[in-house]
Amino acid sequence: MLSTFEVLSLPARRKIVERLRHGPKSVGELADELGISQPIMSKHLRTLRDSGFVTVRVDAQRRWYELRPEPLKEMAEWLEPYRWMWEDRLDLLGERLDTMRDEEENR
Repeated sequence: MLSTFEVLSLPARRKIVERLRHGPKSVGELADELGISQPIMSKHLRTLRDSGFVTVRVDAQRRWYELRPEPLKEMAEWLEPYRWMWEDRLDLLGERLDTMRDEEENR
């Protein structure tokens, strides 16, 4: 089984996850939206399903894929100890932008 990072290492899978953030979609919808052939899309979705990122619901001839939050939560928990690396920088950027705005307003 692939790790969470291995599953999301391909840009196409990251794009699929992004699209599924907004709700369930069929293979055809995803393939059309991302410009990927249905056989290739099905292969990516199988990997996402096998790794627990998505669930599938069969409705007649269509398969609806829906995002599962657990793997993403797992990834967020793993990243938590490193959050300081970007939060401090974002705080500094915010302070600098505030200073620039104040300087501009005082001109």
